[in-house]
Amino acid sequence: MAINSALRADYADNTILIIDDQPENLTVIGELLRPFYRIRAANSGAVALRVAASPPLPDLILLDVMMPTMDGYEVLEKLKENPVTANIPVIFVTALGAENDEERGLKLGAVDYITKPIKPIVLLARVRTQLGLKRTHDWLADQNAFLEAEIMRRMHDNLLIQDASLGILAGLAETRDSDTGNHIFRTQTYVGILGKQLQKSYATELTDAQLAMIVNAAPLHDIGKIGIPDHILLKPGKLTKKEFEIMKTHARLGGLAIEKAIQRTLKQHGLPQDQRDLPALDFLNVAREIATYHHEKWDGSGYPDGLAGNAIPLSARLMALADVFDALVSARIYKPALPFDKVYGIILAGQGRHFQAEIVAAFIACYHDFTEIATHYQDEAINV
Repeated sequence: MAINSALRADYADNTILIIDDQPENLTVIGELLRPFYRIRAANSGAVALRVAASPPLPDLILLDVMMPTMDGYEVLEKLKENPVTANIPVIFVTALGAENDEERGLKLGAVDYITKPIKPIVLLARVRTQLGLKRTHDWLADQNAFLEAEIMRRMHDNLLIQDASLGILAGLAETRDSDTGNHIFRTQTYVGILGKQLQKSYATELTDAQLAMIVNAAPLHDIGKIGIPDHILLKPGKLTKKEFEIMKTHARLGGLAIEKAIQRTLKQHGLPQDQRDLPALDFLNVAREIATYHHEKWDGSGYPDGLAGNAIPLSARLMALADVFDALVSARIYKPALPFDKVYGIILAGQGRHFQAEIVAAFIACYHDFTEIATHYQDEAINV
């Protein structure tokens, strides 16, 4: 009596679906289980599939094998094909007792196999065991879902902090170069547009995650300008040759600043300085590439290292075109904005020299998007 009371208390909310084409079997099994569980019944495979997928969903299914039209094996296969019922445990209840029949049922996904005639104690014990296992499985699934949600929440928080930190750094560079206005946002958007257009051609280098990293790192491309003296950075006229050489050092300065951040991170975590393939450092490595090499040219005539072709990181190649386009279509205190059609011609003329041909092709395909961004987020008028 005490055991039966405990069973009622523990599993009273569980629902069991009994599937059997013989009414007497439904009655016998139902009467055995009804004192402890909620019972649903179906007398054919077709009915069973509808009942099993409708609320309240069963916590366990007792399935007869030998049924007309659709036997238990076929019913089990269809249950497993439906995402709604795929994870409901199924116990075969049948007069078949041959070893190969049992093996076939278990291979299809049944959790247990009970032969007729039914022994009440065995049936109750097997049902209770499977409900206990399902309860544990459901609890673990809930815990995993909770942990995944918590991880996603923390990742989201970390990304927000990262984006805010990037905004601060990029904004700091922007305050040293007050003419740029929305330059950071526009170039970041251009990089994303180009990258999306090129994803099919660069399936491994421009996955969604990798492209997002490049786009997020793009605002740091001019971080090195913090190290350029005001009389050069803010000069209203054309730079002298000597001044331009100093201005060019911003690429190296930006890359070195991010490189020091990488080294500091490795040191803080007790890792060797050559261990740079850590996923956690991927973002900083991409940011360093963009800051250092976005003024390199496809033909090797750029700076700071005179890299050529594919030796220039893809992230920097994307940034190069985005940066040049925006600089040309935007007014500066020392120059007026150029019309879009003229800038279009300059970009095309730079194909194979300043820019990679594939990236120019992507620009051509997305030219309308570029002009829309440039128009919508243009800077305030500057008197030149």
